[in-house]
Amino acid sequence: MQIPLNQFEQIIDEKILSRGLSYYKKGLVQQLDEVAPNTYEAVVEGTEDYTVQLTINNDVVTEYVCDCPYDQGPVCKHVAAVLFKLLEEPLQLIPEQNPTKSKSKIKTTTGKKRKTIAEQIDEMLAKASKEELADLLREEAANNKVFRNHLMMQLEQYNDNISKDFYAKQIKSILRSAKGRYGFVDWQSAEVIGRSIDQLLDASRQAVERKNYQNAIFVCFAVMEELVPALSEIDDSSGMLGDSINYAYNLLHEMGVDAGSEMIDKQIFDFCVNHFEKRTFKGWDWHIDALWLAVTVAHTPKEYNYLLALVEQEQKRLSDSYSERYETRQMQLVKYRLLEKTKGNAEAEAFLLQNLENPELRRIAIENAMERSDFDTAIAIAQDGIKQDQKQYPGLVKDWYDWLLKIAQAQNDTPKIMEYARFLFIDNYNHEQDYYQILKQHVKPDQWNEYVDSLINDIEAKGHRYQSEFVAEILIREKRWEQLWELVSEMPILQAIEQYETYFSKMYPDKLAELYAKRILEYMEYNMGRDHYQNTCRFIRKIIKLGARQKANEVINTLRERYPKRRALMEELDRV
Repeated sequence: MQIPLNQFEQIIDEKILSRGLSYYKKGLVQQLDEVAPNTYEAVVEGTEDYTVQLTINNDVVTEYVCDCPYDQGPVCKHVAAVLFKLLEEPLQLIPEQNPTKSKSKIKTTTGKKRKTIAEQIDEMLAKASKEELADLLREEAANNKVFRNHLMMQLEQYNDNISKDFYAKQIKSILRSAKGRYGFVDWQSAEVIGRSIDQLLDASRQAVERKNYQNAIFVCFAVMEELVPALSEIDDSSGMLGDSINYAYNLLHEMGVDAGSEMIDKQIFDFCVNHFEKRTFKGWDWHIDALWLAVTVAHTPKEYNYLLALVEQEQKRLSDSYSERYETRQMQLVKYRLLEKTKGNAEAEAFLLQNLENPELRRIAIENAMERSDFDTAIAIAQDGIKQDQKQYPGLVKDWYDWLLKIAQAQNDTPKIMEYARFLFIDNYNHEQDYYQILKQHVKPDQWNEYVDSLINDIEAKGHRYQSEFVAEILIREKRWEQLWELVSEMPILQAIEQYETYFSKMYPDKLAELYAKRILEYMEYNMGRDHYQNTCRFIRKIIKLGARQKANEVINTLRERYPKRRALMEELDRV
């Protein structure tokens, strides 16, 4: 989420904003520095001290990060506190003195902007001797494991002794240090592991960008080999370690595609094949991913044939059970790609047509037929898919109808285009194409309004679960504001009305305020608790912003009369 500085108080959650302001006013924002051009860093005191870093471009916060554990929203109170500190002059804010630490300012008392941390470091480096810098690096590397790893990755071209085992030992050490009494890693410790692993991978990413691949490969191999088997003893509910493994896999894929080195490709190929055969990653998507990566980096007929034999062997192991259906289909897809490379297009196409129950292969078969302009075959395959999946997989049926539409478009068959686009527009919420626009392009302008009415009638007759939203979409596109208002005014849910507020706040402000007022009172008949009271007050504020302060007061007075014993409600109403 990007945060314009002149709008941050409207964007950030009110509760978080209030807590951030409280931290700021208590003088808890310390050590605020511009550590690089447009990048600010500060320490926010509390039960524990947390570091916040913000990047600002053109008066917009484009990046922000805090090392606190808050995960209930996009912005924490510490980030909000630093924003108040940054803007204390334009906002005319004055924090309390913090007796424990002196306040820090970005500017000196003379008003002259002081040098950034980066500029100060540049000056010191220019003055320091080579021996002083070498001693500093040695000392820091001895005491700081993260820095040591980063340094070794940056200077890998000068090191002949690093191997995969070097990084594997480090990862094992990280895992051991995070395990509890019973050998299990809880979710908080898992996040600590993830941050350490990602620092190692970030250094690998930088090495890849410099075309220094070898150590990056060792790191990625070690991460996958050590981390995937360890997941069974880790609470990775945040998904952080899974993301780290994906990070390593994607780096390997990137190196395999971009490095252009047979030596690199051979290492990756051997790694993937070895772990696929050992089933190291079995039960995880990385088992299949390793096979696909091996296909990507393979070059020789020998490698392709080896993979083909491996796939056929794996297919014999797989059962017809539902749990292994995904893997079975992936094996078929891999086999098809390998047949293309080893046996030629004819044999691959024959295999394709024998396995059309696999939706991925069916899609490829339709695409192949369309590339040959063999539209009759493409239509037959799509229609067969509709027949096959009609009962069990309605989502796939929509896919096959979409292919029929694409075929009709390729043939310029207007009646079929109209038939399929209308069906897909009415029955399909996950639109692959803009079916409505397709219909509009093929209906005569003087018949369009009548056609729109028939569409709305069909949608209402279908009784869709999201019928109102669906019809509203049409009315907005056609700018039928009166009909849209009639529709919205019947919606019982406040959030649903809010969704269309932008269309009526200027056109019908009084009507909208009246509708909000009515729905607020209905909402309060069935809801209790502070969260609901805060939600109610949020909508009362909307009434005020519409210029209907009197109507807002009427709602507040009615709520006070109806629910005088709801103390939390009274407190929230006092804040409006």
